[in-house]
Amino acid sequence: MLAENCRSAFESIAAHSLRSFLTTLGIAIGVAAVVVVIALVQGMQAAIAEQFQGLGGNSLSIASFTPVEEAMKGRFARLSPEDLDLIASRVDGIASITPLLHSPLGAGGGIRYGSRTAFAPVQGTTHSYQDVYNAYPATGRFLSVADDRRRRRVCVLGDKTRQNLGLPDNPVGEYVELAGEWLKVVGVMEPRGELFGISQDDYVLVPYRTMRSLHGPGADADIAIQLAVAADADRDAVQHSIRRVLRRAHGLKPGDPDDFHIQTPDQIAAAFAAIGGTVTAVVGGIVGVSLLVGGIGIMNIMLVSVTERTREIGICKALGATRRQILLQFLTEALALSVMGGALGLVGGYGLASGIAALIPNLPSVVVPLWAIILAVGFSAGVGVAFGILPAAKAADLDPIDALRYE
Repeated sequence: MLAENCRSAFESIAAHSLRSFLTTLGIAIGVAAVVVVIALVQGMQAAIAEQFQGLGGNSLSIASFTPVEEAMKGRFARLSPEDLDLIASRVDGIASITPLLHSPLGAGGGIRYGSRTAFAPVQGTTHSYQDVYNAYPATGRFLSVADDRRRRRVCVLGDKTRQNLGLPDNPVGEYVELAGEWLKVVGVMEPRGELFGISQDDYVLVPYRTMRSLHGPGADADIAIQLAVAADADRDAVQHSIRRVLRRAHGLKPGDPDDFHIQTPDQIAAAFAAIGGTVTAVVGGIVGVSLLVGGIGIMNIMLVSVTERTREIGICKALGATRRQILLQFLTEALALSVMGGALGLVGGYGLASGIAALIPNLPSVVVPLWAIILAVGFSAGVGVAFGILPAAKAADLDPIDALRYE
């Protein structure tokens, strides 16, 4: 009976091909809109997750945290060089640790080479940076222990900054000016490309103690700390030890909130994933309204089909067809229309999303997860059943005598 219902449904669809195509088009447009949104958002999430994987699964980021209420009172939390020393000396299980001292020097006064000026983030760090971030120089060398200890005026550039300054492909030995200080270029880092149109290679790294000296004597610097946990250590235990050391150093009492944040790449990626999931749900729900419009189109065309085939239904009932058989026949036709529209929308949506990703520079490649495919086809089938049940029930409830008399 199922095979016969399918044959009858496709014969009816083929007999009114243009009408059937226009009906499925409403479902196809709705499914395509949902697929485009999901594919683009999921692609962005995958790109963000890939960036955080570069930090390694066993890394921790520590930064100061000031609640809005405290900031309004002019009281700001900070992490000091002493905090860095305490963590390095009292916490076991750390493979490598490096401070990050951000400076507005590059963004404010700019970095100069000859007649060209570039504006890029400037950070003070140590030789451990490359081990923590898995980032290594493509040309020259990285900052050394001696550079930091002797406060040498040297720097390592991101490849984008090198290009912006017009430096040669191998700029080792050249000098750039930063806040009135001349820094010798000792290396250029491996390029990492762009993410959402923002270059990941536009920065300057200088020795940590050199940066402190550029800040001036008595500057109350707030540093960030990045560390890699040893392979044989428990990351949660290390995180707990750091929290205990910092709370004691900052004089926090039991019940006082932390004035710092300790985060892992997993937590940061999960936060982005949660944002992406919310965006997908909200925008997908909005464009999903078009599926309801497509469903109304299916209901309308099925009601027309029932009216056109009234005498046929009467003959079938006179020959012994049951209410259930008539109901299934028209439900199968509605389901076929909606699934065809869903499949068409799925293919069209993926093609449209790929086209958008190709046309817009630096947009990550689209990703269509399996659950999105199942959702698109399943929801379109559900729409077909939901909006096809009324016309099918109307057909099944027709009186055979009245149906045979219908002109």
